[in-house]
Amino acid sequence: MAKAKTTAFFCKECGYESAKWAGQCPACRAWNTMVEEPVAKKENSRRATSGTIKQVSEPVKLSDVSIEEQDRISTGYRELDRVLGSGIVSGSLVLVGGDPGIGKSTLLLQVCQKLASAGHKVLYISGEESLKQIKLRANRIGEIRGELLFLCETNLDDIEEAIKKVSPQVVVIDSIQTMYRDDVSSAPGSVSQVRESTNILLQIAKGMGVSVFIVGHVTKEGVVAGPRVLEHMVDTVLYFEGERNASYRILRGVKNRFGSTNEIGVFEMREQGLMEVENPSEYLLSGRPEEASGAVVACSIEGTRPILLEVQALVAQTNFGMARRTAAGTDYNRVNLLMAVLEKRCHYEMSRYDAYVNIAGGVRMNEPALDLAIVLALVSSLKDRPVNPKCIIFGEVGLSGEVRAVSMAEQRVREAVKLGFEACILPQVCLERMQKVEGIRLQGVRNVREAIGLI
Repeated sequence: MAKAKTTAFFCKECGYESAKWAGQCPACRAWNTMVEEPVAKKENSRRATSGTIKQVSEPVKLSDVSIEEQDRISTGYRELDRVLGSGIVSGSLVLVGGDPGIGKSTLLLQVCQKLASAGHKVLYISGEESLKQIKLRANRIGEIRGELLFLCETNLDDIEEAIKKVSPQVVVIDSIQTMYRDDVSSAPGSVSQVRESTNILLQIAKGMGVSVFIVGHVTKEGVVAGPRVLEHMVDTVLYFEGERNASYRILRGVKNRFGSTNEIGVFEMREQGLMEVENPSEYLLSGRPEEASGAVVACSIEGTRPILLEVQALVAQTNFGMARRTAAGTDYNRVNLLMAVLEKRCHYEMSRYDAYVNIAGGVRMNEPALDLAIVLALVSSLKDRPVNPKCIIFGEVGLSGEVRAVSMAEQRVREAVKLGFEACILPQVCLERMQKVEGIRLQGVRNVREAIGLI
């Protein structure tokens, strides 16, 4: 008899299984993603050890399903609740990814502390740190009260038994790459182990109504390590962004079955842990230079939230035959496009100058509403003429030099009024549709030339 094959090839992107290796995945067409893994032994799940057949769930009507407000649990942080969609949903599976040392474990430990203080039973399972290491971090963020239990374990079978015994409302797994099952012979962190471990946690979350948070490591490309099917299995995917040497952190929702994916949460890393920044506009505009050319205040929308930020540009004559372009915090190709518009429509010889564009504060924004601010910052630096520091600018710029409308213009203007701005340059189309806003002078423009004339 032919010997049964004990290994197979899996795609790291989509989880496709193949009997032989291929340079390109037949399912998702990705190159060099097939890896060899042992095949897990399949058991008949329809029968239990006693020989009885497993009970099958019956179909129901949506009208018979009740949705109540208490199904959501507040984390104690309004920034995190906004990204999750008004709180934690019972029975949800949430994946939190981010660079090493960015603050994923610290944030989840603080959330566990808040939940336990509010009377919820929480189980924190760590596969990377010992109990002493967790206690050192817990002493830094404050005293822990309530039913917050800790477990250092990496075996999924033992973890499943602990969850059934404790019956918590929220479970934190730190991290999914360290978890393994005995019946899967591959190493922890492999495609088979990560997929099987996530499947077990998904069954626990849906079957017992437990909210599970999973910490996932990221690769150098910035995506969660392991198979891409991991992101498809979970309900919510959150990415923790920011530089390790900077104090700010941005929590961004990439996938959310219970809310919008356009919301962000802003946190600041302090000695006591992560603190939420309730007014990120004021935080990002702090320390602005006075009477400096090339600095313009713009307004971006993240979900339903307007955020004011500073766009900086530096234009200097090049010493070489080819001008240099650099963009930090925004799209590099978009900056090249806007400089081409300035050269063609406004007759500025931008090809003779190096250009450096930066979004102050280290945040990354790619919204088209920043186009007009980038253009005016470049012109301000080129002519060495500062822009009014009490003026806010936003609008999308087209290839013919026209200034096009943007969404939620009135919300952007009202956010500027709150922070004491006195003037606003915006698209003329938005000005005609808006209601009158007290306390600020609105100036509508139809094209880039009009906007340059105003500054």
